[in-house]
Amino acid sequence: MAALTLETILISLAGGVMIGLSAVMLMALNGRIAGISGIIGGLVNPVMLKGGLDQWGWRLAFVAGLVISPFIYGLVGGELPALVQPRSIGVIILGGLIVGFGTRLGGGCTSGHGVCGMARLSQRSIVATITFMLTGFATVYVFNMVGG
Repeated sequence: MAALTLETILISLAGGVMIGLSAVMLMALNGRIAGISGIIGGLVNPVMLKGGLDQWGWRLAFVAGLVISPFIYGLVGGELPALVQPRSIGVIILGGLIVGFGTRLGGGCTSGHGVCGMARLSQRSIVATITFMLTGFATVYVFNMVGG
């Protein structure tokens, strides 16, 4: 486990502020919630978008920003963490499918409920966030006990 240093705290704080600012900017400028599952869902199935294909461009730009940001950070001298895959590819795929099912079942993901919904004091988002946090804790505990 990494040591908690002032640098770690400041970098984490800066990251949290940037996530919050991006969510506020998307709401202020587009009137949209920064829920990644909904944003990506609109890219995968643009026919179901409210507003039609006009909504596709900003969604693509948002996802592209998520994907290229680490590379830009690395280009300007930031140190990227080593990529570690502690579980088998089968477990990772299964986990991804379960998360995808959960976001559909819960009507959103961690960014939509945890960042945006809780900031708006949405009771539904607070319950959803508590639920997926407890489920995540339990899953990590079980996998660490069983090994996977």
